[in-house]
Amino acid sequence: MTRIGIILGSTRPNRNGEQVARWVYDLASRRSDAEFELVDLRDYPLPHLDEPLPPSMGQYQNEHTRRWADKIASFDGFVIVTPEYNHGTSGVLKNAMDFLYAEWNNKAVGFVSYGGVGGARAAEHLRLVAGELQMADVRQQVALSLLTEFENFSVFKPGAYNVAALDTLLDQVVAWSTALASLRQPAATAV
Repeated sequence: MTRIGIILGSTRPNRNGEQVARWVYDLASRRSDAEFELVDLRDYPLPHLDEPLPPSMGQYQNEHTRRWADKIASFDGFVIVTPEYNHGTSGVLKNAMDFLYAEWNNKAVGFVSYGGVGGARAAEHLRLVAGELQMADVRQQVALSLLTEFENFSVFKPGAYNVAALDTLLDQVVAWSTALASLRQPAATAV
């Protein structure tokens, strides 16, 4: 079965992203077309990139990197829940993505963003990163405004239109993850 990781891209105290990620997971886990797992970056405390070799070489020397690589390698696609900080994604999420390379390749990704303008700029930032990591970003995005989807900027109250957008995003991530499966298979060795 297709496995989709829902990555919570904020580690701040009192983060709004936890409510959003749980909402995504709760709705996704009702589906029967894939298995979903919530991945909290708090559970993978990575220092600033500290591997001596580029991630594209895949020669990880640190245990924290190998643990992160094993987790990301276990998925066929991702939904990334990102805040918007200063017109971009969070530093902790960017760092987590930068730690690896092949583990991201040929996998689909969709973005659920939140912020003053729905986190749109953070998602656009991540689309550039995903392209370099050879990920297929889906068209649908769920953009959650702190002004309309959060009571007092802190209590998440999604509308029905957000549910419809998330359903479409999940449809696209699962479809693209399935379509890319043959590219993720190890090349057959010639005999």
